[in-house]
Amino acid sequence: MTVSEYINAALMQLRDEEFALFTQKTIPNLGAGKFYGVRTPDLRKLAKELRKRNDFTDFLEALPHAYFEEDQLHAFIISEEKDFDRCITLVEAFLPYIDNWATCDQLSPKIFKKHCGELLPYIDKWLSSGHTYTVRFAIGSLMRYFLSDSFKAEYADRVAAVSSDEYYVNMMRAWYFATALAKNYDEILPCLEQKRLDAWTHNKTIQKAAESFRVSDEHKAYLRSLKI
Repeated sequence: MTVSEYINAALMQLRDEEFALFTQKTIPNLGAGKFYGVRTPDLRKLAKELRKRNDFTDFLEALPHAYFEEDQLHAFIISEEKDFDRCITLVEAFLPYIDNWATCDQLSPKIFKKHCGELLPYIDKWLSSGHTYTVRFAIGSLMRYFLSDSFKAEYADRVAAVSSDEYYVNMMRAWYFATALAKNYDEILPCLEQKRLDAWTHNKTIQKAAESFRVSDEHKAYLRSLKI
């Protein structure tokens, strides 16, 4: 049985039509025929099984995939890659085919945390790609690996400089700045005080920070006063 046949059989066995309908509602830009309705824990388990096969790379090379769950499997498999250079190659091959926020956000290679310096040039390239989910992935990478002790003001400048009309890009920008307010409040606050973000992202940042348990009540009150 080829890896594609194995995946198809596994997804058919795990499918749940009600869950497929629910998932479709959370990812409205994909059509109804794109979902098996397989839950994330089952997909993660299947991804680990696939990595043990000698032919799992055949699946990674078979782009684009037909189903959302196949994209999720692809993201989970890459996220477990232990060689940085190999991981970058796989990520760059996959990014142009990502067509939804969920797969974009599930793509989170563990090895990146150990190679932040080497990762930055790729993040800069992804930020300027013009592809919605590649840009979102770049911003998400800055949020995952370059806050707290790793933070530099220039990283926030890069996110602030992103100009996009895409909802899923600007939502990630707001998520980045809200998370940064929780981890690097004093360094990030001037971005809002100086109104360096577009009005929608500015206000969404404040909303998300106000909803966070990691931001103090005092800071939340001041942030609300900065709404545009």
